[in-house]
Amino acid sequence: MQLSINAREAQEVTILDLSGKVVLGEECSSLREKVMQLLATRKRKILVNMGEVKRVDSAGIGILVEAVVNTSKEGGRLKLVNLDRILYNTLRMHRLLAAFEIFDSEEAALASFN
Repeated sequence: MQLSINAREAQEVTILDLSGKVVLGEECSSLREKVMQLLATRKRKILVNMGEVKRVDSAGIGILVEAVVNTSKEGGRLKLVNLDRILYNTLRMHRLLAAFEIFDSEEAALASFN
């Protein structure tokens, strides 16, 4: 598996620090499972830190959209922080920016949950 997910807590928000690739296969499955585990334990404030992500394919984008939708259905909020320029432009090109709340810094993202 080429994706590492480290979960930590800050200000009642679960931060998922991703490192590696968010691509079709075990990587996408592990991210999906982690978000579903958080929602099952009533952790509904989720911040996904993409700062160490090296590659995201179309399946990875699909998992991120799915995670936002599922979190919203559970009454929660999932936000993204530290996107690289390529991923940001890909989301913009496919008109998916509106699906996400995106932040440049962890501090600003955490403050937005209040």
